[in-house]
Amino acid sequence: MTTSDVIDAAAGLAPGDPVHSSRRFRAKVVEATQASHDAILLQPVPGLSVADRLRVAVFACKAAAAPALAQHYRSLLEALPDAQPPAPRNLAALQHFAATLVTDPRRGDRAALTALKSAGLDDAAIVALAQLVAFLAYQTRVVAGLQALLLSGPRPAEAGDPPRGSGNVAKPHPLESRGDASMTTPPVIRRKGFSNQTLGWLSWLNPVDLAQASPLQQAVLDESHAQARTSAYYLTLVHQPLMLRHRSEAYNSIMYAPGGLPRAERELGAMVVSVTNGCVYCTSVHAQRFAQLAKRHDTVEQVFDDPSTGTTDRERAIARFAQAVTLRPQALGTEDIELLRTVGLDDVEIIDLLHAVAIFGWANRLMQNLGEPAPAAA
Repeated sequence: MTTSDVIDAAAGLAPGDPVHSSRRFRAKVVEATQASHDAILLQPVPGLSVADRLRVAVFACKAAAAPALAQHYRSLLEALPDAQPPAPRNLAALQHFAATLVTDPRRGDRAALTALKSAGLDDAAIVALAQLVAFLAYQTRVVAGLQALLLSGPRPAEAGDPPRGSGNVAKPHPLESRGDASMTTPPVIRRKGFSNQTLGWLSWLNPVDLAQASPLQQAVLDESHAQARTSAYYLTLVHQPLMLRHRSEAYNSIMYAPGGLPRAERELGAMVVSVTNGCVYCTSVHAQRFAQLAKRHDTVEQVFDDPSTGTTDRERAIARFAQAVTLRPQALGTEDIELLRTVGLDDVEIIDLLHAVAIFGWANRLMQNLGEPAPAAA
């Protein structure tokens, strides 16, 4: 286990800094992110050693132009008891998968998983590698956004600002939960390959057989969602139950915790990222979520057509920031933060948006690179 917070160290945050304090408004996100790091990088995975994963992390962070994180993983690799163990023969295949997907998840396909199997990885090891790559995409973006916020200087809460921690009620995990049945049936929107219709998802790997699942796998499925035992997505990710557990903790704390950025605007960020990354499944879920919370559909149509837009100045600023974090995280600067401040976001809300955007860098990479959308079951 690591002893210090990796994102704080990489972003240059220290106790007492305003950005460090604002990040602790979501203490559960901080804790779950660090727990995900430890589960994904440091727990035993048959067929994919800690050294292998650290080598991949160094390579991927260099590809993503994230030098502080690359140095962190290099230091962990050098500190292993058997320092610098021999590189595996399949390291090039692992690095190719990581470098491809950490920067652009649209480049992943079923053939990429076939190549990993040919390189000797079984389904559980592939899930571990996919979680690693997706987590690094999230981690590099959170660090880049926090660095931009730190450089911009703090924006203190002003008189009349709503109190933090008020106004929003936590909701269940969104994968199978589809909204309020009392609402009027929404219009069907189909544009540029995206839709707000409910979709299913098919795994390209072999989901865990419940009859053979371990007690830990059974427990994590029960923690995840009432329908997780019938979800191909959960049953695929539970090949690595601790990785799934901590990722779900981070996800739910980011998307559903009360206070901070209004939930509809977190969903807007998720929808923009998913359209930008070409994730048809995630787009369908979060288009529905945004419309349910905002009680309108015009923004959904606009984002399907152009993910950098929205109905209001605030929505457009949120969409443009979401695209910037998704497409050019290492070029984020004070101007990206000031764009949000001009439409009224304070530092806690900016970090909420950053987390929502980054977690969908993680979610899209799992959805797009371990399976594919399918028509919903009748």
